[in-house]
Amino acid sequence: MAIDSDVLVVGGGLAAITAAAAAAREGADVRLVSHKSSTLRQASGLIDALGYVPATEPAQPLREGPPTAGRELDPDDWPDPEGPLADPFEAIDRLPESHPYRTVGADALGDGLSLFDDLTGEMYRGGHTDSNALIPTFGGSVKPTARYPAAAEAGIASDDRPTLIVGFRSLTDYDARAFAGRLEAAGVPFDVAGAEVEFAEAFRADTKITRLAKALDHDEEIDGVPAREALAKAVAPHLHDVVDEAGGVDRVERVGFPAFLGDQHGEAVREELADRLGADVFEIPMGPPSLPGLRLEDRLYDALDEAGVRFETGNPVVGIETQSDGAIETVSVDRKGRETPYGADAFVLATGGLVGKGLDSDREGVTEPAFGLHVEQPADRYEWFVDDAFGDQPYARFGVRIDEDGRALDAAGAPAYENVFAAGGVVGGADVAREKSASGVSLATGVVAGRRAAKEASQ
Repeated sequence: MAIDSDVLVVGGGLAAITAAAAAAREGADVRLVSHKSSTLRQASGLIDALGYVPATEPAQPLREGPPTAGRELDPDDWPDPEGPLADPFEAIDRLPESHPYRTVGADALGDGLSLFDDLTGEMYRGGHTDSNALIPTFGGSVKPTARYPAAAEAGIASDDRPTLIVGFRSLTDYDARAFAGRLEAAGVPFDVAGAEVEFAEAFRADTKITRLAKALDHDEEIDGVPAREALAKAVAPHLHDVVDEAGGVDRVERVGFPAFLGDQHGEAVREELADRLGADVFEIPMGPPSLPGLRLEDRLYDALDEAGVRFETGNPVVGIETQSDGAIETVSVDRKGRETPYGADAFVLATGGLVGKGLDSDREGVTEPAFGLHVEQPADRYEWFVDDAFGDQPYARFGVRIDEDGRALDAAGAPAYENVFAAGGVVGGADVAREKSASGVSLATGVVAGRRAAKEASQ
């Protein structure tokens, strides 16, 4: 017997969670199945809507060359992208017509962000405005983003208060002085300095960021001193390290740390450090493992649980069964070597793109392995890419096409199945890395797919 629900969502990331939550809010009985753990734990925790509109054509004609040369370009052929954008909604009309935002509409992005705000509550900031905020990131860049963790709020780049960036000698992947230098080079409007301090030396060399967060959560003693006090004492001598343009010394008014200031009790950790240092404290998003991403994942799955959505991880979809009218009746899920049918009135595919393995690629082409949906792509592999690493790479936009209701389309542009919808990275048409739009595309397509799937199930 099949395990039945009104709507079955396949996937475990932001798009899948959004679709499941949206469908549940429409009154549907929803189940979510995913093959792997969510990619949220590898992400920065920032929610990007649209930061840049990249150029899709070179400024100069392509150089002539043999057919096997691909689209060969001079390094300066591509114009600079438009951005960083203050208003992501205003720029949507300047994206390619095939972009998911153009397909589902700007209102879908707004609805997706509103749903995200409801699901995360006070955990995130930015919901008071349609404008992007500029947030410093681990790489030393300043990133335009629509929503950001409350833990990062004091570090917003439009703030001109003198800033100290703290690093730790035992965390060699995080160089605070280099980070501060990159921020200065990016033209931030505040004076900034970086300092490397001793704190994590009390732990093993291979200690994970999560272990440091736990120590601060529980204020464990380090050499007889509570962890939060020990960290503040290590930082305090550097509170006058910032030098202004005139060569004077500024008193630091805010201090940025790598994002490990607690997990369950992060707010209390930041407040105590701020009190001890006499300066606001903020976290800077880091690479994986990402505590902001882990926190977000926990909150979103808690929200699904509260909404009555059932979910399970570690079970891939390995096949489908269709009805006589062409709709999908069940999908086969591999549960520890045993194939189990899952039935639903409507399905949402949100398994991710090439990076998340929601799309497969080999010498024969790019495919969608779960449902066998059509992936639009040039037949000539040399048209998949351009030689300029920073140019408009066609493969970045590969994926399943959808209509305005989020239905997955076939090669002729008709619905592949009347009851199958797609959302997130598996959807084609967006170059999310260049646009800084991955989260926004997941939210916009997820909310549309979830709502329409619930409507399909109710008919």
